[in-house]
Amino acid sequence: MRQHTITPFDLALGFVLHWEGGQANDPADPGGLTRYGISARAHPTVDIARLTRDEAAQIYRVRYWQAAGCERLPNSYAVALFDGAVNHGVKRATRLMQKALGVAADGINGPRTQAAARRADPRLALTAYLAHRARLYCRLGRHTDHRFTLGWQRRLMDLAWLLAQMEDHHA
Repeated sequence: MRQHTITPFDLALGFVLHWEGGQANDPADPGGLTRYGISARAHPTVDIARLTRDEAAQIYRVRYWQAAGCERLPNSYAVALFDGAVNHGVKRATRLMQKALGVAADGINGPRTQAAARRADPRLALTAYLAHRARLYCRLGRHTDHRFTLGWQRRLMDLAWLLAQMEDHHA
């Protein structure tokens, strides 16, 4: 029997789907109708009510994983950047990663960003990245329902744990 190898994308997608859940239409969420984390506002051409998990996975692969260049980063950075891209948009998440890596924050995951990720200590760089995201969530939380802020912070703690497990496993 052939075993399925879990790819970094599979791991990242599983994490995102765990946090994004099924279908929601919270009046306090500006995204409107959302299924598997895919919102009507961000994806106006998608029939959200009938969206399948596989269709959502394809959207995540193209619009977030590939758009952010996650496949060109070490695995733990790829997983972290993907989650950030889903929550903050590709450009903003990439700029936060670049700040954490100490390179020009232009929002483009190019050769300088990739080289910096390969050189950096992932524990320090990824902790800095998560701290940048936590600060952003706090700023956003001033303008939104506070229950979202708590959920966002919990998500970051869960991501920190996952990244630590990845680091321990590959050490």
